Amino acid sequence: MRVLFVVPPLAGHVNPTVAVAAELGARGHQVAWAGPAAALASLLPPGALLHSAGDRGAADGYDVLHQRWRDLRGVAALRFLWAEALIPLAHAMLPGVDAAVTAFGPDVVVTDQQALAGPLVARRRGLPWVTSATTSAEFTRPFDGFPKVGEWVSERIAALLADCGAPGGWDPRFSPHLVLVFSTPELMGGGGSGAAGAENGGLNFAFVGPALGHRPPAADFPWRRLDPSRARILVSLGTLNREAGARFYPAVLAAAEALADRAQLILAAPADLAATVPPHVLHQEYVPQLQLLPHLDAVLCHGGHNTVCEALAHGLPLVVAPVRDDQPIVARQVTEAGAGVRVRFGRARTDELRRALTAVLDDPAHRSAARRIQASFAAAGGATTAADRLEKLAGTSQPRTEKGP
Repeated sequence: MRVLFVVPPLAGHVNPTVAVAAELGARGHQVAWAGPAAALASLLPPGALLHSAGDRGAADGYDVLHQRWRDLRGVAALRFLWAEALIPLAHAMLPGVDAAVTAFGPDVVVTDQQALAGPLVARRRGLPWVTSATTSAEFTRPFDGFPKVGEWVSERIAALLADCGAPGGWDPRFSPHLVLVFSTPELMGGGGSGAAGAENGGLNFAFVGPALGHRPPAADFPWRRLDPSRARILVSLGTLNREAGARFYPAVLAAAEALADRAQLILAAPADLAATVPPHVLHQEYVPQLQLLPHLDAVLCHGGHNTVCEALAHGLPLVVAPVRDDQPIVARQVTEAGAGVRVRFGRARTDELRRALTAVLDDPAHRSAARRIQASFAAAGGATTAADRLEKLAGTSQPRTEKGP
């Protein structure tokens, strides 16, 4: 079969599709991607078939949009995400995604929840489409405390459908054919399959756990500097939030000083924001995260879904300092599952960070909970199960005669 992945220009949303695509390729299927090519080229494996869609979508460019977004919090960040990023991106990607369908001739379109052009084109072209849910936030009733915000998002989606000439009454964030959720109910807790199914008409959800695979080569990492005599803790705010850590990093470094006799911090942060790094802290702007995780004892992060799930896939407890968007929801899932401790990001204090790091290192309950979730991830199957479900969907769909080259 041929599978077209439609993705936004965000590493955390692209990475799981790369793992699933690799599994499909190993089974003899053909895969391609559609999205903003300038941003995606460095995120995809060498030789990946990439159809440009949405490269001219932002008048100011995605970098400028990111600069405007990174200082926003709460509802303001959410409104900006939808009004200034996701809706304009959907309009910008529509022609390119439609052209990709014509050129590639997919049997199935797998589309990220934030790449709304994918469902619009797939439905218009009569193709089965699958939701790629790289965060579990949409399945936990995220707007329960902010019903007007939820109504506003629904209105933006309805307006998008109308503007694109699509019929109303459906939600492009949730496919009626298949929704691949890269998490498990063991992490999502009460907001898992029951809540999602009830709220979205009992759709066909597959909780496959994280899909880990190829990552672009990272800069050389000083592996010899890892100290086996001390606990090793990765500190990362991900790719989009790292510049927001100007006040956070100094508090982390002060906490590292207090724990220097027993813990080594590996800090992934921009050099200009890390300031003076003590010699016992290993600092690099970027680290090979997947390769590094097996050598760690804990992770301190922003609550990004990918980083959290990658850490838990290695049985590592977490200290989570959520910044915005879905991160408070993911942080709540971690703490309610018992796999970590939540701390403040905007007003982080050294003593709070020190106590949290000490807790995840010393309290066996956190590590036990992390390993329980790790076991659920392994049982879910990741990329293998996702590929199985896509094969099953393609096998039950109507055969198509119109193929691209």
